[in-house]
Amino acid sequence: MERLFPLCRSLTGDGVRATFDILSEHVPITRTEVPSGTRVFDWTVPDEWNIRDAYVAAPDGTRVIDFRESNLHVVGYSEPVRTTLPLEQLRERLFTLPEQPDLIPYRTSYYSRTWGFCLPHRRVAELEPGDYEVVIDSTLGAGHLTYGEITLEGSGDEDVLISTYVCHPSLANDNLSGIVVATMVAKALAERRLRHTYRFVFAPGTIGPLTWLHENQDSLDRIAHGLTVSCIGDAGDHTYKRSRHRDAVVDRAVETVLRDSGKPYEVLEWEPWGGDERQFNSPGFDLSVGTLMRTPHGGFDGYHTSADDLARISPASLEESVQACLDVIDVLETNRTLLNLSPYGEPQLGKRGLYRSAGGAVSSPDDERALLWVLNQSDGSASLVDIAERSGIAYPVIRRAAERLEQAELLGPAGSPATPGLARR
Repeated sequence: MERLFPLCRSLTGDGVRATFDILSEHVPITRTEVPSGTRVFDWTVPDEWNIRDAYVAAPDGTRVIDFRESNLHVVGYSEPVRTTLPLEQLRERLFTLPEQPDLIPYRTSYYSRTWGFCLPHRRVAELEPGDYEVVIDSTLGAGHLTYGEITLEGSGDEDVLISTYVCHPSLANDNLSGIVVATMVAKALAERRLRHTYRFVFAPGTIGPLTWLHENQDSLDRIAHGLTVSCIGDAGDHTYKRSRHRDAVVDRAVETVLRDSGKPYEVLEWEPWGGDERQFNSPGFDLSVGTLMRTPHGGFDGYHTSADDLARISPASLEESVQACLDVIDVLETNRTLLNLSPYGEPQLGKRGLYRSAGGAVSSPDDERALLWVLNQSDGSASLVDIAERSGIAYPVIRRAAERLEQAELLGPAGSPATPGLARR
């Protein structure tokens, strides 16, 4: 994060590419360059923006606003400018937060040509009358939108989409945290044998996922589950925003993991307001994509300001978020529907070494309860997530119980023939 933080990311440009350069040291990320002007559903890929330097110099030549101090000082996508303005006219191009006078706001103007500077409100009061040199050394013209992908192949025929946005400059929680958490999750999964194929997408907000969806229309029917990650590095409790379907498998998987963590968490209902999940959940695609966060965007002090710096996030919070994502993936990887092969009353578990009283391997009363819950609910219609939800027992305990029962040949895949029992009278 320390290396990525200073990079000037935006919808397009070399800041995004430099970000992918660093990520590629950890994961096999591939890039797609989509030309400016490309029609993407109802949108058009914008011109590419790059910036080398920008400043406002006082009459004595001193830089009173300096892009080299913070890339937040320049309104994103500002046109190139080289002029001299009296203070009265310059003020019309300055953006501040009077209620937070020590902070630099984050402002952009992606789809309309303009320019401007952002600075602490307190500094505006210190500007003296006179003529100010104004320079924005930027380019804005035909180029490309760049998005990155990591694809980790699984043995099955379903995909899991994990998406995060890469367009924010020097904002740590929103959303450099999402970039690094997704990268570390991909790095961990790269060492595993997987049932699903995992498709990680790193793209600029809104136009990025729309472009990715446009470029991948022929494979979207493989996506069974999805998760966007954002604002996930601060000390806030984990927060989950459900998909448009409310009770999709990914929704229930995340909520089960958060419940099992034993830590406070919050679940938000779906609404078509927020981040890139809006695009994936739009009716035409109808993908079941939820959002995992800590403190949601707009919910923490200093949101979209210079206060969202590296001091806001912590390695411990990031690590916990990576683990939460991996726990959700564990549920998606192992959730399945099984059938009790001895459904006529409870099978005798003791003689199979499945009870502690018979010297079995179970380690707690929950392990024994889980055996009975899995046997009772496995009628070919209830998945392991269903059983974990209904029983209140932690998903890993339910999963282990299912594995033990399979080894004892008391469970099989849904559709297996059951052991014949007594005829009903």
